[in-house]
Amino acid sequence: MEHPAREGRGGVAARRRDFPLLHQRFHDKPLVYLDSAATTQKPALVIDRLSRFYREENANVQRGVYALSERATSAYEAARATVQRFLNAASPREIVFVRGTTEAINLVAASWGRAHVRAGDEIVLSELEHHSNIVPWQIVCRDTGALLRVIPIDGRGDLQLDAFERLLTDRTRMVAIAHVSNALGTINPVGEIVRCAHQRGIPVLVDGAQAVAHGRVDVQALGCDFYAFSGHKLFGPAGIGVLYGREPILNALPPYQAGGGMIRSVTFDGTQYADVPARFEAGTPHVAGAVALGCAIDYVNAIGPDDVAAYERDLVDYATAALAELPAVRIIGAPVHRGAILSFVVDGVHPHDVATLLDREGVAVRAGHHCCQPLMTRLGLAATVRVSIALYNDRSDVDALVAAVVRAREVFA
Repeated sequence: MEHPAREGRGGVAARRRDFPLLHQRFHDKPLVYLDSAATTQKPALVIDRLSRFYREENANVQRGVYALSERATSAYEAARATVQRFLNAASPREIVFVRGTTEAINLVAASWGRAHVRAGDEIVLSELEHHSNIVPWQIVCRDTGALLRVIPIDGRGDLQLDAFERLLTDRTRMVAIAHVSNALGTINPVGEIVRCAHQRGIPVLVDGAQAVAHGRVDVQALGCDFYAFSGHKLFGPAGIGVLYGREPILNALPPYQAGGGMIRSVTFDGTQYADVPARFEAGTPHVAGAVALGCAIDYVNAIGPDDVAAYERDLVDYATAALAELPAVRIIGAPVHRGAILSFVVDGVHPHDVATLLDREGVAVRAGHHCCQPLMTRLGLAATVRVSIALYNDRSDVDALVAAVVRAREVFA
């Protein structure tokens, strides 16, 4: 187990006790959960907060004048304020609750794209992007006649920043970039990318799905115009997420969806829309999810995002070194700054077979293209095995992974 001085406040052993699901056995082996990039497990207090909302606070928000609705509204807006502080946004009005990162990016692509992109314009992405930050922009290009431009990566898996600067022209309308690659773990220099784009008056959207659970995120320090993340990757429930947008930009955007809650007044002759963020929260929101997400953020804050980042960095270094020593194992990518994600292949064994054999040892990892097929094509691979850690993992999990990989390789030797 990790040295206590490196475990962060409370220690990893105490943190593991907070997560009920981690104490199960699969195939008569203790569960070693190494798929947190897909979804994180939930601490008991978040599960309890979700349950308590439905037991004690459940009502529709914003439009009720009775006490229970006011209680639910207060909890919902308190969660928005918690997110604002967590991201260091300038105002709660800059926090829009959505279903997740995917919906947040689609909102910006549809609303901002419809208002600003024309034929011949360009959208800049990178080779590292998840499909959720590719396909929405492809749809914008299809509908407007705009073009995608792609930042290449180097042999380590880092973005080629000189090539990025050359891609920016007077036709560039948006840069949309992952904060952390979900396939290689590359931590992109978002602040530098934003500064470069803003020098040319180009807005930047950041896909933060793989960043928010693994360290401090300060949207004002980054300077980005939009930031998106999913609650279920931050120890919160599925079906809730956040779009941060700078208030002047949000105020200028048309609605993405229409319905109840996003209007000021409606006649058959026309509609006046509500102010932000309500303008982008049509219909009944996932109130319980937002409240539980606020609880999850409180949990991370109690540990300390900086402590989480330092602890995970040490654990990823340990995992990288341990896997690198195994014969026939090839780690994919060696970025200068790596997040909580590590991908590898085993020579002569399909990644799906590796993952299946690891599962028999109780080790849960992801295998496939990780919704990054363009990146896999660039790497000349069909799939990889992906290990992704979180604040509840420790060196014993890595040791179990390494032992399971050795046994899997022996099966095919």
